[in-house]
Amino acid sequence: MGTTTAGAVRTTTNRAGALVAASLALFCIQLDFFALNLAIPAISAELGTTVSAAQWTLSAYMLAVGCLFIVGGRLGDLLGRRPVLLAGIGLFAAASVGCALAPDLGMLVVARIVQGAGAALVFPVSVSVISNAFPEEGRARALGAMFGIANVGTALGPFVGGGFSDGPGWRWIFWLLAPLSALSLLIALRFVPDSRDEAAPRQIDLPGCLAVVTALAALTLAVERGSAWGWDHARTLTLFAVAVVAGALFVLRERSCRHPLVDFRLFRNIRFDLVTVMGSVANMGYAVTVFLATLQLQQVRGLSAILSGTVFLAPAVMVACAGPIGAWLSTRMRATSVMALAGAIAGTGMIGLSWAWSWWFYLPVFTWCALGLGLDWTFASVATQQVVSPARAGEASGVVLTALVTLGAIALAAVAAAITSLTPETGPERAYDLVLRVGGAVILASSGLALLIRHRLDARGLVAAG
Repeated sequence: MGTTTAGAVRTTTNRAGALVAASLALFCIQLDFFALNLAIPAISAELGTTVSAAQWTLSAYMLAVGCLFIVGGRLGDLLGRRPVLLAGIGLFAAASVGCALAPDLGMLVVARIVQGAGAALVFPVSVSVISNAFPEEGRARALGAMFGIANVGTALGPFVGGGFSDGPGWRWIFWLLAPLSALSLLIALRFVPDSRDEAAPRQIDLPGCLAVVTALAALTLAVERGSAWGWDHARTLTLFAVAVVAGALFVLRERSCRHPLVDFRLFRNIRFDLVTVMGSVANMGYAVTVFLATLQLQQVRGLSAILSGTVFLAPAVMVACAGPIGAWLSTRMRATSVMALAGAIAGTGMIGLSWAWSWWFYLPVFTWCALGLGLDWTFASVATQQVVSPARAGEASGVVLTALVTLGAIALAAVAAAITSLTPETGPERAYDLVLRVGGAVILASSGLALLIRHRLDARGLVAAG
């Protein structure tokens, strides 16, 4: 009995340690990207480059992350989640130091690519680590807690980035991330257990990896730089063409490969498809809202970077609560219903922000909007683990995260282009408001459409509960 009790305590401790390690790693990744958004002008000034050139610190990171999510998730399933997670955290921590010490823009961009590669390993593997470490009855709660902590990093990013940019300097963003990442690595070394898809062969579809990385790299780069180069520029069109060709080759390869990187039978799971689409639309709204809120606060309302970041504190609390709230709702509502509810909150919040002329209205509406957006994109990862088997958790998570990140980047590029064309005619404030209204309407429509599709399929007996 004593041995059994000791084993149970050890198991509980290991699970708690794994949760802390994964949550802290994701917190660092989320904080990193959203903090650096407000630091671009400071980076440009210190390194003597244009703001457009400094933007490559974001583009390079997004490029690495978007390209490697699928590969990272599948590597965890095949080679073991523990070693892949440790490698990802280690890369991210080392690259953070490299970013802090970078003497010029070139070295900073290289370090950001390494950071992005580490993040691409950590994110999907963290999800599968928790999915496999916790029993089914506690899995949603654990994932909700993990994403709740990660979401604090997302929402606090602008505050940290603005504070350091106006204070000791943008390099301190990375000096903060380095020890936090190192602490996550030490905890992971001690507590994270290993797991893998035992039914899968121990080999990687290298041609598939090359094809999907090429396709996503070309697409992400075209989207990120299209507005700067021009959408009809030869470089932009060439990259889109490369993305289409490489994507087609990837699909052909995966359909004929004996051991594919992505098993396309995954998409026969309609619940998975609905969750992926709804989560992707919500993440597009999340990226656009954070971007527009930053511009509104500084360019329209005239706040400094640090004061703009302070406005994000109340929404940060709601975004942090979104993970636990989603876990609680998952035991009481179907996954698509939770995401539709979140979409209704997010959509009305985005539209409400476009009419928020005074602070007493702006702050509560922004907080309401953040709750819906945070719940929607967070619950996409939680719901994914509910509709696929734990053995394929990494693969499914990689696919979902790739969709979320890639479509989020496309949404930002589209919004930047729209604002550029609208501002001369309407002014920046009206351009921001119009984009928020359209975005809110799209999220509301997609949520309603997803529920309608699920209802029709349920009536035909084609979708299991979820």
